[in-house]
Amino acid sequence: MADWLAVAVVVSLPWSTSATSILIVLWLVVVIPSLSPASVRREVATAAGGLPVLLWGLAVIGLLWAEASWSERFLGLRGFHKLLLIPLLLAHFRRSQRVKWVILAFCVSAAVLLVLSFSVMSSPGGLWGREKADAGVPVKDYVAQSGIFAICAVGLLGQAVEWWRARRMQVALVAIFMAALFFANIVYVATARATLLVVAALLLLLGFRQFGWRGMLAVGLLGGVLATSSWVSSPYLRARVTHLVEEVQDYRAGDVTTSVGMRLDFWKKSTEFIAAAPLIGHGTGTIETLFRRRAIDNGSSPSPVTKNPHNQILAVAIQLGLIGALALVVMWIAHLALFRDHTLILCFGLVIVVQNIIWSLFYSHLFDFVQGWIYVFGVGMLGGAVLGRTQAKAETEVEQRKLSPTQA
Repeated sequence: MADWLAVAVVVSLPWSTSATSILIVLWLVVVIPSLSPASVRREVATAAGGLPVLLWGLAVIGLLWAEASWSERFLGLRGFHKLLLIPLLLAHFRRSQRVKWVILAFCVSAAVLLVLSFSVMSSPGGLWGREKADAGVPVKDYVAQSGIFAICAVGLLGQAVEWWRARRMQVALVAIFMAALFFANIVYVATARATLLVVAALLLLLGFRQFGWRGMLAVGLLGGVLATSSWVSSPYLRARVTHLVEEVQDYRAGDVTTSVGMRLDFWKKSTEFIAAAPLIGHGTGTIETLFRRRAIDNGSSPSPVTKNPHNQILAVAIQLGLIGALALVVMWIAHLALFRDHTLILCFGLVIVVQNIIWSLFYSHLFDFVQGWIYVFGVGMLGGAVLGRTQAKAETEVEQRKLSPTQA
């Protein structure tokens, strides 16, 4: 039941916040009684399972010195809670055999969203009351949608390479075709500019892992051709990118009301906040309080107030200092280390971790709902499957050594 509830969670993630929250609670109700304390302790003792718990623990301790109301402190702590599920997921999926069903379910759910996105693009008046400009994003937002599609596209390409090598040409071509549709939606329908950077980095990484430096060079050349054709054929993509340049120019001219301008302003102020309390930070839940104080100090020229500096490292460092930021970076490294092989599961796991790291330069996605839960369930389930296979392989080798005749 825990396996199938996990499948239901990943199916609901692209669609409904409420359904996902309910299913996660149900998964916890089912899985916690089935896990022994020893199995959970084993995962917490590892870097992959223990560092998320450490980061959460630092956030709990950070409540003590935070210069904010207790309601704001606990609201800030909420963003860290989901990290506690990573060791539980690792422990459960270390023993599960259904992780490929989870991958398939996520891709199918994303494919249904892809079909809906294309089908409502030309709907007059939009869908479910959404304006025409958002017609291609039927649920959630364009950042979440393009990120989900990027995971599926690169993962499908990795699977296509495996099928091609196994001479399963037909299914490999189907996977490539589906990946192309996901990429087309990102380019022509809903483009998050950070996702373009994520896709470029993931494709180069995929080429290197599958074919070495030559593969990376080939992917770079092919990607350059495709990027040029996309630029020429997609006015929407050109508008998104050129508007970015215009927003930067507006910011340099003194106007920070644009999206990019506000983000750059948040980053500038965030570094000042970190410099004021570099080691242990200002405490959990203090981001909005600090920005509010700065806005009051500015007097006649108030600056934007936010609780999200649009950078994961800055969001952690403001609250927990360089100690917290170091724990975050080491956690990412530990999760990258889980996915070092070339199998399908490891390909999807690497895509999820690398995407979150790059995304976190522009967003605080570990604290966001969709992207944060994708990371937690992706790392927990896929990492657990990797650990289970490694453990089974080690046990098999031990048994073989016991059965082998003693050498003189």
